Order: sequence, then structure tokens, then C-alpha cells
Amino acid sequence: MSGVIQPNRDTLPFFNQSMELVPPAIRTRSLTLGDLLKRVEDAQNDTASPQLHHQVLDISSSSTTHPFVLSFSNLTYTVNLRRHFSFFPTPTPHHHQAKPSASKTLLNDISGQARDGHIMAFLGASGSGKSTLIDALADRISKESLKGTVTLNGDVLESSLLKVISAYVMQDDLLFPMLTVEETLMFAAQFRLPRSLSKSKKKARVQALIDQLGLRSAASTVIGHEGHRGVSGGERRRVSIGTDIIHDPIVLFLDEPTSGLDSTSAFMVVKVLQRIAQSGSIVIMSIHQPSYRIVSLLDHLIFLSHGNTVYSGSPATLPVFFSEFGHPIPENENRIEFALDLIRELEQEPGGTKSLVDFNKSWQLKNKSLDQDPKPKLSLKDAISASISRGKLVSGTNGNGKNSTALVSVPAFANPFWMEMAVIGKRSLTNSRRMPELFGIRLGAVLVTGAILATIFWHLDDSPKGVEERVGFFAFAMSTTFYTCAEAMPVFLQERYIFMRETAHNAYRRSSYVLAHAIISLPSLVLLSLAFAATTFWAVGLAGGSSGFVFYLLVMVGSFWAGSSFVTFLSGVVSHVMLGFTVVVAILAYFLLFSGFFISRDRIPPYWIWFHYLSLVKYPYEGVLQNEFDVKSPRCFVRGIQMFDNTPLGMVPETLKVELLKTMSTTLGLNITTSTCVITAADVLKQQGITQLSKWTCFWITIAWGFFFRFLFYLALLFGSRNKRT
Repeated sequence: MSGVIQPNRDTLPFFNQSMELVPPAIRTRSLTLGDLLKRVEDAQNDTASPQLHHQVLDISSSSTTHPFVLSFSNLTYTVNLRRHFSFFPTPTPHHHQAKPSASKTLLNDISGQARDGHIMAFLGASGSGKSTLIDALADRISKESLKGTVTLNGDVLESSLLKVISAYVMQDDLLFPMLTVEETLMFAAQFRLPRSLSKSKKKARVQALIDQLGLRSAASTVIGHEGHRGVSGGERRRVSIGTDIIHDPIVLFLDEPTSGLDSTSAFMVVKVLQRIAQSGSIVIMSIHQPSYRIVSLLDHLIFLSHGNTVYSGSPATLPVFFSEFGHPIPENENRIEFALDLIRELEQEPGGTKSLVDFNKSWQLKNKSLDQDPKPKLSLKDAISASISRGKLVSGTNGNGKNSTALVSVPAFANPFWMEMAVIGKRSLTNSRRMPELFGIRLGAVLVTGAILATIFWHLDDSPKGVEERVGFFAFAMSTTFYTCAEAMPVFLQERYIFMRETAHNAYRRSSYVLAHAIISLPSLVLLSLAFAATTFWAVGLAGGSSGFVFYLLVMVGSFWAGSSFVTFLSGVVSHVMLGFTVVVAILAYFLLFSGFFISRDRIPPYWIWFHYLSLVKYPYEGVLQNEFDVKSPRCFVRGIQMFDNTPLGMVPETLKVELLKTMSTTLGLNITTSTCVITAADVLKQQGITQLSKWTCFWITIAWGFFFRFLFYLALLFGSRNKRT
């Protein structure tokens, strides 16, 4: 029954209790979901029985005042087609004439109105412009490219305001696979609902939304992915919708929400959308080929063909429209299928659908007075204020944000910076904890590599050969830390579109995301560093004792930090996992080449010396070398006749080497015996060209590289992850 909230028998006592708290002025009109939740939550205390959160509340009221009317007029969107370059152009009779740049009109002079309480659906074949029209209304097309106007209650919508009062549900279900349905919606609530709302009230809202979406039986089931079974396709789609309506948006856009679902699941999804519309929201969706049952739930249809409107009106007037056009719909045939088939047939004719487009224009003019939507009675500012006061939990309900529009003061984000970081971190850790194999593989790779290096370079001595082997060990160890970080490449690539969806409507700040992920990555990086350092330091026989081990560990942490930041930055730039791995491996190879191991800094050509200073491997490599070959150390690495090792004289008898030392002593005027120290630790560093920076300077530069790449990652997200077409 329209305008009446119908509780089931189990909820009747609780429902009556909550209704006593509703003011008389509100009882006389239909209640939104926000109204009921607000009263229910106030009636509950934090220690109330948890069973009360699981009741089904049937919200089936329909507003008759229509405080919100979204109008769009003369929307036109044209794009320039890219030319295909060819080495062998096809000759034409006019090949000497320059061809004008080709363009394609995706939207052509489209107008209409959508109001709260109703569902507006865009229909048409693939390529007809349905998704483009949704993007145009949702401000996902650059204003420089889109012609026409979009207004809400007569006021032009600003992007900042639209982000707060609207939500956009993409065609793909972008969710964290290892979170349960309830956890997914709870994290969405923590993002989109203001901090002024208590945790118990947020939980109550999530529980009510689970019931509204028909997800009670799947509340504790993980979302799942290809390798882990989770919820069904229809349930996944409803969860996607739930994450975007948790803050009760005034306008809800959906791009083909029934795509890929069976008829029953598709009907349930649209039924949920009808309830959302009846709670006081404007619902605008695109749909490919709805069933008869789904059409019965839709209030206004717009058929598109190559960006043109071929019909705009209610489903009930379709037979009259096509009958007057000269193509009456047979009685026993599905009217939607008939309309789509007729449009398809006309598109294949020489004149296309021009006759139908022209007929629709004349038909609209003739029936304008009969089918004109009511105009809003409230200004946009008053309508939003009234909507918030009725209980719609828009992000702006706290009303104290600094980022405001000229129409109504709303904060750009529902929560402060630090709270966003805490929620992002908790969600990421929860999802990662349920996939321990990801970190286990990285830890296993580090331990195996460390064990191999420890056994190959077991207890190196201080001979000339030992010096060479120590230098080789450090070069391989430092490069290993960076290559191990490449395994983290898919992490953000898997989250990219979730991030884009959430930030498109201001669920959280990009800076919060960057800092949260930097902080939560540190414990795993420290653990990886500790595993590698403990496996190799004493087994190889590195110098410095406990203080040397601490510095060696710190450099490992710095290397993992810089490598992880570098890979994270690249994941924000590239869009494909295999491309990302190729770029990471190639650049890290160049970093190792110019680190100073294969060729010392003094012998690098001047035109390549800049790359030496950009090498991420250079600084940790030089730091651990200085930690090992401390200039203040009394250690000697070449004594007396050892100077002939690694030379052709190394094979001569030792007695002859002693005679050679005596001859050299006489010639040089120095007393060089078999125990005389010829090469010290400082000499080793000079041979490697490590004379400019101290070990602690190298360490801090490595840390600084990590922060630099995290900042570049933020810039990549800020400028490279926009959701607008140009």
C-alpha cells in the first residue's frame, strides 16, 4: 500500500516502539529508510539484543511531493576519432587532398527529467550511448566536451556537490575478495557516514541495509574470486550497490546493474533499486534488454539509437507510441523486445532511425502538456536540507565542512584524514590476513635466497679473493631486495578500479590511501629485512659485530622500503601486470648496472654518470660496503706476497715471491715483508670508487628515495586516476 511502512509480524512490537519516537509532523507523510533508521537507532542502546538488528524492514513508501527533479537538456557529446597510421597508405583518386579529422557524435541533443521515487532507465543496443549518457549525468565527462545543461531543482550541479549527494555503481563488481558481505558494507559505512554517528548506529544501518538488499543469508560469506568460492553473481551485484548507497545518496547512477545475471537475480536487483527510489532517491540506470517483470518496476524509459532519443516516456505509453508510428505492437509480444528489434531493423536501413527520431520529437511536443513531470516545489538548498533533516544520511549531515558550494554547505569528505587512514589500513590488513600465501611467498623467496647466499659465501676470509667475494655478495644481496619487491606489483593493480570507484565520490582522500598503505607495508618490510639479514650476516662472516648487524639490518629495511615504493609508484602508472613486471625488471637491471659494482664511478662515461646517481641500488650498496670495510678498522686485506695473487705471478713459488719483495723494497726504499699490510679497508673503498658519501648518508638517501616515490605515487593517483572522459 503506497505511503505505508509495512513491518512483518516479527518486527511489529519493535516497529511500534520506534514509531512512538516519530514526531506527529513526520508520521503524516511517508518515511524514508533514513527516517526509520534514525528513530530505530535512537530507541536502541548499545547493549540492546543483537537480534533486533536482523529484522526485515519493508520500505515501500512513495513520496508524492517530488522534492528532487534532475533535468537534462540538449546534451551533446562528440569525440574525435583517432587516425590509424599506416606505412603503406591505400592510394585513392584524391590522395593528394588532406582529409578532415573524423568525429563521432555519441550523444545528440538528449533531454529529459528524472525525479525521486522513480526509476529512469536507458535502453538500446550496444553502442547506442546508454553508458555515455549515464556518464554525462554523473559528471564523468569533461565540461569542455559535453554540451547542454544538467540541473537539480533548477540549479546547475557543481562537481563537488554532486560527489557528495550521488553514487555511481559501475558495471563490474569491484570488491575485496576476502571480505565478507557484512564487513564490506561496514567498511563502506565507516568511509561514507560521518564520525558524529556512533559505531552502534553505523552497525544498525548496515544490518538494515543487508535486510533491504536481501543479503541476510550471505552476510557472513566472503565475496570470493576465481580461486575462492564466495557469494553468487546476483548477491555480489547487490553488495556493490550497497557499498554505494550506504550513505543514502539523493541521486544513484547505475551502469547496467543486471548485466551477466540470470532473470531471477536481475529482477531482485531492480526490486532493490525500486525500494531505494521509494526511500526518496533518484535512480537512473542503463539496461540492455530487461524482462517483462523488470519493465513493470521501471517508471520512465529512454530508448537510444546511435546517441539519439527514439522514445522517451513511461512503459505504458509504448503501444500507443509505436501504433501511431505505424508499427503497432502485437498483443502477445514483449513490448520492449519489439521496440529494440524494430530499432535494430531501422538502423540497418539507409535512412537509419531518423524517421523514428523525428517522430519522437513531434510526439513529445504533442503530448508535452499531458506527460509533463511536476516541477520541484523546493530550491536545491532547501530540498537537500529537508532531506538531511528527514534522516537521509548524506555525507554532509555533520554540516561543518570547509569545502562547500554556493548552494549548500557540505563537507567534501565525511570523515577526518586520520580516520580514513585507520579504516583503509584495517580493511587492507583484514583482506591480506585471509590470503597469507601472498606474504608467505615473498618471505619464502627471501629465506631461500638468503640461505643460498649464506651457503655459497660461507665464512669469507680477508684474502684478496675474499674481498672480491664480499663485494659480489653485497651487490647481489642489495639487488635481491629490490627484485623481491617486484612481487608486490599486482597489489595496487588489483585495487586500482576499487580505488577509482571509491575516490570518484569522495569516500576518502587520495593522500589517506597513499599514507595508509605506506604505513601498513612497513611491518612486512621489517620482517623480510630481518629474515634476510639474520640468514646472511653471521653465515657470511660480515664484520662489525652487533652494531654492524644493526646497520646492515637498517640498510635492508631501507632497500625494501625504497624498492616497495618504486614498485608501488610504477603500479600507479602502468595498467597491466605483465607490462608492470617488464618495466620493473628492466629498470632494476639498469640500476644494478650503474650502481658501481660492474664499473666503478670513476670509469663511468660522463654522459651516463647521471644514471649512476639515480640508481636506487647505488646507495644501499655503498652503505653496506662502508659498513664492512670501515676506514677506521685495523683489518688488513692484502699482506706481503698476497699482492701477487690474482696476477700471473701468483703461480710462482713462494720463495721467489719473497725475493721479489726484497727487490721491490730495495727499489722503492721501503721495507716490505710477508706481513706488511699493503691494502687496507680504505684502499678497498677507493678501488670501488666509494669516497663521496658516508654510510649514514647513503642510508638516509635510500630512505628519502622511498618517500620520493610514494609522493610520485600520490601524484599518479591524483592526475592519472580520474574518472572523466575528455
